[in-house]
Amino acid sequence: MPLRQYVYFALTSHRTSAQQITEWLGIEPDETTVRGSRSAESPTVPVAHRWKIVCRDPGLRVDEQVGRVLERLRPHTDRIAEVAARLAAEDEEGSAAVLQVVRCFNDEDTPDADAPDRPDPFGWHLDRDALRFLTVTGAALDVDEYDMSAD
Repeated sequence: MPLRQYVYFALTSHRTSAQQITEWLGIEPDETTVRGSRSAESPTVPVAHRWKIVCRDPGLRVDEQVGRVLERLRPHTDRIAEVAARLAAEDEEGSAAVLQVVRCFNDEDTPDADAPDRPDPFGWHLDRDALRFLTVTGAALDVDEYDMSAD
């Protein structure tokens, strides 16, 4: 079954820009996003600013992608925890940090989906070090899975 997946760690705020998050952390993100207002009647005021470190490397299991993201973040765990707590306190809408897993099943655009030597991408786990990082930073784990079948 063709599968495309990626993982990212994000810090999100309704008030603080991704640029400010970058300045506080001293870490350049791979991606940033700003979403506009969800209501056509209101002016376009950002609903959320998001600072992200991402792994989109194909052919890896989710836990391998998580490992690559966390490898980059672990040296900054204490600072990330401080910023995440600061963002959560100012927004008061739950966790400001998230480890996001996105999986798209039956995605025909997946490169080398049928390669015979491709490792099984379906099973994955988070080890104690990954769970410890999530706990220290106050991050949630969010897994989104989508069936991309034409049916």
